[in-house]
Amino acid sequence: MATPLSADALIKALKAEGVRVVEYKSWRTNNRNHVGSWGGVHGVMVHHTVTSGTAGSVELCYSGHSTLPGPLCHGVIAKDGAVHLVGHGRANHAGSGDGAVLDAVIAERPLPPDQKADTDGNRYFYGFECVNLGDNKDPWPAAQVEAIVRASAALCRAHGWGKSGDTSVIGHLEWQPGKIDPRGPGVSMGDIRKRVSERLKHPADWSPGGSNPPTKETPVHRYLERSNGVTLTPGDWYTVTWDRLYVPGKGWADRPLEQTLLSGAHLFSLDFALRADGLARGQEIQLRVARNHKRGGVWARAKSWPINSPTHDAGRGHFTHHWQGHLPGTDDNRLVADVLVNGDEPVRVDELTASLLYWPA
Repeated sequence: MATPLSADALIKALKAEGVRVVEYKSWRTNNRNHVGSWGGVHGVMVHHTVTSGTAGSVELCYSGHSTLPGPLCHGVIAKDGAVHLVGHGRANHAGSGDGAVLDAVIAERPLPPDQKADTDGNRYFYGFECVNLGDNKDPWPAAQVEAIVRASAALCRAHGWGKSGDTSVIGHLEWQPGKIDPRGPGVSMGDIRKRVSERLKHPADWSPGGSNPPTKETPVHRYLERSNGVTLTPGDWYTVTWDRLYVPGKGWADRPLEQTLLSGAHLFSLDFALRADGLARGQEIQLRVARNHKRGGVWARAKSWPINSPTHDAGRGHFTHHWQGHLPGTDDNRLVADVLVNGDEPVRVDELTASLLYWPA
């Protein structure tokens, strides 16, 4: 359990990591400490604001609103990469989440699915709100994502986190059931954690591509979606087909329905998510990543990695799955994502997205 950094120590850590810091109003004394304690702290949580524009987003996160008093985080990360400090102390950002996730963060082991809201996250996490509409269309500029990585790494470095794992930095969607942030083209918690872990192998002033180059090549990022959704038949695995592709620097493009996320020999990090409606209480949805192999002109399942099997309390639910792995060989191997729903009635899935990073193997 770590004591939160003082305001001066926080600024020093952020600037040492190359973060551009903007101090907003009386941020050093802006907190919710009168309603509960802050700390010990165990990690960093990343959010999106569901707003546009830096000035209005910063003021909102500093002051809050009628139903949720500010501060709503400790720092607001603008699209240009500046980190605007708006609070120091307890902040209304995390809400109640899954105690099993907190246990995994403390132990620095892989995160379990968030299934409960039984633990006060405002006490245990630093929070960064990032300016983004959260509509799955508003892109995340590279400068903004790099600032998320550097700010998170600064706190991990200051507290000695990340020595046995890279799960000290989590998304709101990994903490509280029903949350979706951060999401959108250009952001992936798997990518952020990987990059934070890489930074922590180097001095704080390290810059990828600079005098101390990274040990791996810069990854390629793809963001895919199934725009029209799909109806799932209970008991049958469905291999997701994708019809929209976003490539940073090029934008969105339609493409024919295609199962393939990636082909050829690559290391990869994949987050895929779905939103389903009409779920029964206790109904289970299973998500997995798999490799298909073409032999004799016929595609067949060659490997399925471990399955994520969340259940829901009924109604509408959002589910995510993260996997890192190695896709071997040539174009005869293809990475795909599968979904299965259990129960008695078909389930409508109205949103399917995938955020993929890959490196040459």
